[in-house]
Amino acid sequence: MKTSDFHFELPPELIAQHPLEERSASRLLVLAGSGGTVHHSRFSHLPELLAPNDLLVFNNTRVIPARLWGRKPTGGKLELLIERVTGSHTASAHIRCSRSPAPGSRILLSAGPDDAPGHYELEVAGRDGALFEVRSPHSVPLAEILKSIGHMPLPPYIERDDEQSDRERYQTVYARREGAVAAPTAGLHFTESLLAELRDKGVRQAEVTLHVGAGTFQPVRVDDLKDHVMHREYLEVDESVCEAVREARAAGGRVVAVGTTAVRSLEAASRDTGELRPYRGETDIFIYPGYRFHCVDAMITNFHLPESTLLMLVSAFVGQETIMVAYGEAMAQGYRFFSYGDAMFITADPAARE
Repeated sequence: MKTSDFHFELPPELIAQHPLEERSASRLLVLAGSGGTVHHSRFSHLPELLAPNDLLVFNNTRVIPARLWGRKPTGGKLELLIERVTGSHTASAHIRCSRSPAPGSRILLSAGPDDAPGHYELEVAGRDGALFEVRSPHSVPLAEILKSIGHMPLPPYIERDDEQSDRERYQTVYARREGAVAAPTAGLHFTESLLAELRDKGVRQAEVTLHVGAGTFQPVRVDDLKDHVMHREYLEVDESVCEAVREARAAGGRVVAVGTTAVRSLEAASRDTGELRPYRGETDIFIYPGYRFHCVDAMITNFHLPESTLLMLVSAFVGQETIMVAYGEAMAQGYRFFSYGDAMFITADPAARE
């Protein structure tokens, strides 16, 4: 398939710039299989779509305040986005500035893009492709720097500065494992009360960890999808998740992935043998039409960017034509798109299952 097969024109006013006041008040487009049957609902009605013994699989990663500003000793401004924390004092980062800093140079950090440098600094230790290796040269742990002056790394299509409220709202209520620089946004719609309601109904719950990287927002720059090189992200699927999947299947339940990151986690941990097994390490799994799913029966997901790997993933799940028609319906009905937008509940096309 071609990247252009996943293009659509989105009215800018449909890009959600702020979350709704209530997480679960978002709309929910229900899309059933390759037949493309569409039903309009609310996220708070999700329990009506799930049955006892269905298994919801969540990504429990937690977003770190990964955006930093600073200056070179010569005065030039720069912006950093931490891609991955690699140690207590080290990280890999994207650095945006007029001229790339050389290894060994210092970065004088500030609280904001127009603020004077404070007492924190980083040192550029080296470079690996597009990423710079940075470290805190003193006894100050990187986590302390991020907590003190780091900003939430809102996606580039949210055209505003981050606000204090984003520290809570650009985070799922079940976020536990720090390390992501982008939220697993399908999970932003859940509240503690909704999770409790689902448990009371007998819907099972399990958690994986996939630390979402900034590469999730990178466009596909090749025309033929087979030529795309997927970014790598850290993933953990432990034995308790595998056992939860086996128990749900034995009880006649479905495996419902909450977000594309949960889909990628489960499929990466099952693609070698077709059976879900514990996995810890990096994954670069790229799911696009033609892929046969091993583990996931249904998914909850937000609406995704045109020509993105995430749109390609959901298209693999239910069919490219079906997804594009559903997106057209969502735009016609005024759904809110992207990270702070509305959601979809999608059941798989049987042809996409092994």
